[in-house]
Parts: sequence; C-alpha cells; structure tokens
Amino acid sequence: MCRLLGVVSAEPISPADAVGDAVLADFLALTKIHGDGWGVASVAAADEPPRIEVSAGNAIEDARFGTAVKEPAPASIVHLRWATNGLAVQPQNSHPFLADGVAMAHNGSIKPMAMLDTLLEPDIAATVHGTTDSERYFALIRQYRRSTTTLVEAVRGAVAQLREIYPDASLNALVLGEGQLVAVHAHARSVLLDEDIEEISATDLPAEHLEDYFSLRIARPDDSTLVIGSTGFGDLDWSPLPPESVAAVSLDDLAMTVIPLMGD
Repeated sequence: MCRLLGVVSAEPISPADAVGDAVLADFLALTKIHGDGWGVASVAAADEPPRIEVSAGNAIEDARFGTAVKEPAPASIVHLRWATNGLAVQPQNSHPFLADGVAMAHNGSIKPMAMLDTLLEPDIAATVHGTTDSERYFALIRQYRRSTTTLVEAVRGAVAQLREIYPDASLNALVLGEGQLVAVHAHARSVLLDEDIEEISATDLPAEHLEDYFSLRIARPDDSTLVIGSTGFGDLDWSPLPPESVAAVSLDDLAMTVIPLMGD
C-alpha cells in the first residue's frame, strides 16, 4: 500500500513547488510507514511520454528524491511505497511503472495475485519484471489499451474487470501518459488489516490514516495547478474525488472528465 501525489499545471512546475514546503514535509513524514521505496514520473511536454526515476530506498533519506520532486514538468506523479507483506523491497517493485509510453502508480493490495496472472495474455505477462500485484494491474491496463480508443477507456475497462473479481480491493491509481493524468478512485470496500492498523497506530501520523486511508482527494492551489493526493498529509483545500470513478485530467487545459466505474 502506498501514498500518491499527482500534479498537473498549465505551466511546468515541480511537485515541491505545487504543494509548498510544508505540505511536502508532511508528505515525507509518511515515510515512517511508507519507506519501502519511492518513484517519480513526469512528462517534459503534454504530448511526450513520461520518464521515471525509482528507488527501493526511503525517500526521506535519499537525496535523489529531493532532486526528483524539484524538477518542473507539466505533470508529475510521486509515489511512496509501503510494501505488501511478502513482496520484496527492490527497484523492480517500486512505482511508478513505465511501459508503452504510460506510467502508473497504485495504492492497494490485490489478492490473491495468482488470478491476476491468468488475466494477462502471454506477451503482456512477459513484460512484467517485478513481483507485485500493482505491476500486473498496470499490465492489464496496457492489455486493454490494445482495443480501446483512449487511455481512460483502457483504465476503466481494466478497473471494471478487476472490481468484479476483487470486490474488496483498493484499485486506486494514478496513470500518466497520452496527454492526460488519469486518477482511479475505487476502494469502496477496502479496509486496513489489523497488523497495518497496529503499525500505523505506533506512529504519530494523522488520524486520517486509520479513518480514511484509501481515499483520494483533489485540490487547486491556484487557477493553473491541480493536485491529486492520498489522505494523511497537507493542509490544501482538499475535496474528495467521486467514489468508484475514473477521472481524466487533460494536460492541455486541466479540464477534468469523471466517468463512473460501473456506468454505461
């Protein structure tokens, strides 16, 4: 499980500048739990594919993280990882994942994972390099992209299929590519395990981590910047994203389209 931060701006801006020093410090404080790796994806221009930098280290201890979140870009995704029990802490398992001109970061746990493998066509499965359910989720999105007109259709198709198979899983994700940032807000029946609650309770992290861990929120710090984030950090003027939905934000004009997960 993880923390997510996405930024889209009319002019290139770094994630650090988009949210400000105090909010970024709050975000980094989450490494008390979410210290099993980090990653940043960004695009140099709205019509260009993303690039990524990932690490299996703790972001607060890694100078590379401080550099990565200060790079201006029209859009960025930042991810802090809390490794699911049994999954290795290694660079291949750090989000965001990158393939086919698209980057993706996930917050949740999809179990049992073996079912995910059965959904993937052999050539897609062969491109999975790590051991996480999250990368397999991303592979399914890429598989759907072969038969859809747009990226958001592919994301919605993959999420809808997974929701039927895994009704209790958190499928929250940020997907960057093809001129848009796509946010999946789908965690209707997700709950933290007792062992996770115990680990969080042993820290001084905000109560949101226990009360509303899986929610995604949106804020507009100014007229030209949009921020999407997990709970537990920052005093931005947050509003909840619609539940069980897929939201696509255009990098050209920051227009947002929200599609219900199970809508027609």
